Amino acid sequence: MLVSLTVGKVDAGVAVLLTQDNRLIEFPSVLLPKNISSGSIVDITVSRNQAAEAASIASFQSLQKRILHTYGIHTPSPPVLRLRNATQTSLVLEWDPINLATASLKSLLLYRNDSRAGSIPRPKEMLSTKISGLAIDTEYTFHLVLRTSAGTFSSEKLVCRTHKMTDLSGITITPGVLPPNLRTSLGEAVDRIGAKLIDTVRIDTTHFVCTEGRGPAWEKAVEMNIPVVRPEWVEGCEREGTIVSVRGYYLNADPKLRQIGPSVGGQQNRKNSVLNNASGSGSLGKADRTNPASPSPDQPAEKELPVTPFPGGPVNGPSSSDRSDGGDKNDRESQSAPSPPPKDEKENSRPSGDDAASVDRENYVLAGGGEPEAADENNSAVSSDGDVANRTNSQSPGKKRSLEARSPGSNYQKSNGAGGEGELDEVPL
Repeated sequence: MLVSLTVGKVDAGVAVLLTQDNRLIEFPSVLLPKNISSGSIVDITVSRNQAAEAASIASFQSLQKRILHTYGIHTPSPPVLRLRNATQTSLVLEWDPINLATASLKSLLLYRNDSRAGSIPRPKEMLSTKISGLAIDTEYTFHLVLRTSAGTFSSEKLVCRTHKMTDLSGITITPGVLPPNLRTSLGEAVDRIGAKLIDTVRIDTTHFVCTEGRGPAWEKAVEMNIPVVRPEWVEGCEREGTIVSVRGYYLNADPKLRQIGPSVGGQQNRKNSVLNNASGSGSLGKADRTNPASPSPDQPAEKELPVTPFPGGPVNGPSSSDRSDGGDKNDRESQSAPSPPPKDEKENSRPSGDDAASVDRENYVLAGGGEPEAADENNSAVSSDGDVANRTNSQSPGKKRSLEARSPGSNYQKSNGAGGEGELDEVPL
């Protein structure tokens, strides 16, 4: 298509062209022929370039396909978490290298029991971490959360459990400078307790065993705060059957601080023997209780000795019911007894022979000499042997001694004359 245009004005960058119907068109002046000025007429041919159009469409489609294949097919993968080593108080976790595809990394987070435990530093370089300060024989749940520009991806939950004190399989030992014989014995002891022996210091190394503190491995162990102990520590763990403290097994530690004790087998044997002895003694004691030894008929029964009361001590007298019965009987006897004669008559009279004899017999009975054989003045019946013995034991020690001192009989009363009044008042009827 051919179009004729009239140049109206030419500037440095833009020329104004006029059509036949007086329409203005701005046209780049650099595309006009040289020596063009106002009033010049130029012809412009306009046509469609289909070949160029097809090439442009093909290029655009290719670009879209490349974008789809690059960003639409490959996506970041969720991290894969697994347990590397476990001890009594720590866990070592590791994971595969993270696959970000074409996304950019934002953060890698570790969660413990569904709570955020921390962020992993340098997640593209670090592939393991160690969690310390855990409880003994306790179960924990861990999982990783990967945050990228393409979205958030979480790993499967990993259930771990710390070891018991008697489980030594989590011990990982790296040997240092050791004599050949000690290194051989160390390997044998490690195999016996079920631990692991590795050549390099890693994140899962729990102890560094050596006899001299030197070398690059020793320096790395000190830098990583790994306990540096002597080979005797492994022998102590084997002997005790449990993990022992490392305080007494450092290179410069005092040997007196080392824990020395019998083996677990010896302790178990002693425990079993103690249980057997306890069960045997218990059965013997039960047999003794169920089958008490009966006294032999040939052996004479032991005679029960009388108990002499003493001042301030317990009195072996009758029971409360016996004392109440005896008290009632004494009250009745005291009510039935005649009143004593006037004082003047007692002073001028002497006791008769019968009265003196009855007093002597009562004193003899109170002193424990025998049984009463006569009744008192009012013909009241004398109590049985048990009642007399009970009244004898219930007497106070001082009164008994005073009665025993006056027990010689009628001679004592006759010699004292009027003193019989007080003596008769002290004798219970």
